[in-house]
Amino acid sequence: MAKKSKTQRAKASAARQQRKATREEIGDQPVAEVVEAEEKPKKSLFKKSDAADSDDEAAKKPAKKADEKPAKKRFQFLRDVKAEMKRVTWPTRVDVLRWSGVVIVALLFFGIFVAVLDNLIITPVLVGISGL
Repeated sequence: MAKKSKTQRAKASAARQQRKATREEIGDQPVAEVVEAEEKPKKSLFKKSDAADSDDEAAKKPAKKADEKPAKKRFQFLRDVKAEMKRVTWPTRVDVLRWSGVVIVALLFFGIFVAVLDNLIITPVLVGISGL
């Protein structure tokens, strides 16, 4: 999985905060009204004034406290590991046994091949050369 850039993480975080704030504001409204409230206007491909938009975005973001370290970040790695382990496609017992057999047969074959090559071909050739 590709790692997200700081910009992508910041945008995702801002979107989560916006959704959370919207949910808190809406509270007991029916689901249809919640969906309508969460719809966002489409952004155009070309912006007329980037400076004005960046000022608005900076004003919308809340200031972070420097000394604040929430408990969520302490165990985030373990939660990420757990989520990744759920996505893993584990092999079946039959697959594990089948491929283990293939590995053992391959090891036996190559072990015997190297032993025969060493004892019947290489060693006599080296003895013959050294006897000259």
